[in-house]
Formats: sequence, structure tokens, C-alpha cells
Amino acid sequence: MFALPLTARAELRPLEPWSAEEFLAHLDRAREHISPWVSPTFVATDLAEAGAVLRRYANKWSQDAGGIWGIWLEGTLVGGVMFVSFDPALGVCEAGCWLEPGAEGNGLITRAVERIVDWAVRERGIQRVEWRANAENVRSINVAKRLGMTHDGTLRQAYPGESRRIDIAVWSVLADEWRARGARSEADQAEIGGLSVS
Repeated sequence: MFALPLTARAELRPLEPWSAEEFLAHLDRAREHISPWVSPTFVATDLAEAGAVLRRYANKWSQDAGGIWGIWLEGTLVGGVMFVSFDPALGVCEAGCWLEPGAEGNGLITRAVERIVDWAVRERGIQRVEWRANAENVRSINVAKRLGMTHDGTLRQAYPGESRRIDIAVWSVLADEWRARGARSEADQAEIGGLSVS
């Protein structure tokens, strides 16, 4: 198993099916906070459902069609990032994230998404990374902005919601834009003597 440091206190590593109990405990802390913004099938309410969510992403990973990674802060699972979809032949993927409220404000999501997007673009040849969010999810849209993504448009009433249909904002970054961003970031980091997070 690998672990990639995100900060001095946090790391990114695969979220495997055998972590279902830890994943469920995390969801119990995060459920109310993330439920308005993520698919109902993701927010497991018991151990069997938690295992099913993680097996679904393990199957996607085995088919080169997606993947999921957890963010651990001081040894506690607090959120994660994923490829909701991943199509190397088409050169397109969709990234996503979630985080429990107690871990917000540490830059963990931005750093974690940078890691998986960089891998997708540089190692797998992905040409377009998409970010889809409920148009009212300001936190998620702010992540897309921090990642240098462009707002492609909004899919009006694209999904059913509890009281009304949901608009989905579509953001994206292209491979050449991502590489240019990385080059600027490396130059900035060298200038200030910091460490690159991408």
C-alpha cells in the first residue's frame, strides 16, 4: 500500500474494500454535511452498503474506469477523492471529492485532487478532466476554480432532487492547461523555496 503526503499531518492512500468499517465510521461523521451534494448511493448507512461502495470503486479501478482514495488526517479518515469515471481511450475523466466538516480549511481536497489529476494527465495521457458539481455547491465550485478549471456551462435540471431537479455545473481543465499550470507552479515554488504539492 502506498501513501502520498498532502501536508505534514495528512496523507492520501487507496481506499480499499477491507476499509469498509473505517469508511462507515467516517460517513457517520460526514453524512449530514455531504448528503446534499453527493449521490445517495455513495452515502452508505450500514457496513454492507459501505463495503458495496468501496467494491464498486475497486471494480472500476480493475477495469481502468475509475478509482477512489482516502484522505487521512493524523491517522483518521476524513474524506477522499475519486475518479467518478475514467476513459483512457477517449482521454476524458471526471474527478470528485468529499470531506467531513472537521477537516475543512486545511487545503486537503485541493492537494489531493492535484495529485490524481496530475497522475491522470502526465502518466495516463488524459486530455480532459471534468469536475461536475451541484450548481449550488459553492465549496466544490471553489475547488474547481483553485484547480484552474474553466466553467464549461450548466446542465439545467439534470438530476432529480428531493424537492426539485438539480442543476449541474460542469468545469474542466485540459491537459495542456494543466501542464502549463504545473510549470508555473514549479517556477513559483522554486522562487519561494517551497515544496510542490502537484
